[in-house]
Amino acid sequence: MHGIVNTAQAQAWNGYEGTHWAAHQDRWNAVNGGFDQPLLDAAALRAGDEVLDVGCGAGATTRLAARAVGPGRALGLDLSAPMLARARERAAAEGVANVSFAHGDAQVHPLAPAAFDVAISRFGVMFFADPVAAFANVARALRPGGRIAFLTAAEPEDTEWLLALGALDDILPMRGFGAPGGPGMFSLADADTATGLLVAAGFHDVRAERVRAYGTWGRDAEDAARFMLDSGPGRHLLDQVGADARALARTRLTERLRRHETGDGLRLLGTGRLLTARRQA
Repeated sequence: MHGIVNTAQAQAWNGYEGTHWAAHQDRWNAVNGGFDQPLLDAAALRAGDEVLDVGCGAGATTRLAARAVGPGRALGLDLSAPMLARARERAAAEGVANVSFAHGDAQVHPLAPAAFDVAISRFGVMFFADPVAAFANVARALRPGGRIAFLTAAEPEDTEWLLALGALDDILPMRGFGAPGGPGMFSLADADTATGLLVAAGFHDVRAERVRAYGTWGRDAEDAARFMLDSGPGRHLLDQVGADARALARTRLTERLRRHETGDGLRLLGTGRLLTARRQA
């Protein structure tokens, strides 16, 4: 692994957050997988393309891209060693041979210049301490005219899991949770902010499209509430209160989620920002 400058995020994604995502990769893919097709459609992948997946996590989108571009290749880049270990295991188990993974910080990782036709990301580019540096580094790795398709979190108020957690604001210290700003989940929620950063990094034809998709958070309300509160953000909130408040939060969240139960599991509507652009030719 090469140098890391985004140390706070490296600590999080190599600690509890990263191990939770690695251990529950199938559940997180059930949460976010509804956005895969819009992302891949925007990337317009073609056979023979070389693809960079930024913030690839456990590699679900990297494997999808690799399958789409054969005989081209896909490289997944991420800060999280636990998630990359699972990514390599899953790629090997599924026999996806045209994929590889690198442990590194996209802000400074020495990507080969002009080596990729397209860069993609599913919720992996919101955590940069210096987003312009990271996007400029990605731009250098793209061939002239190369394209990006990045999916980021959009407005928190249109995201049902966050609205459900918001119902706990008199129990848990929710102040600032989900607020735009960065680095963090909602750092690129504002379309003008996101497009401005890409322009500053040297991209053109920058566009931001709002996309929505359902995700499955669990079998039922109890299962979904437990998973939500055991994730990194939920655990951070619970760690700041006592046992009685934690129990009350779990009970109330479970009741709040019951309205979203379906025969196919607990489903919540999420909102994303699909960012597309090209490197100058």
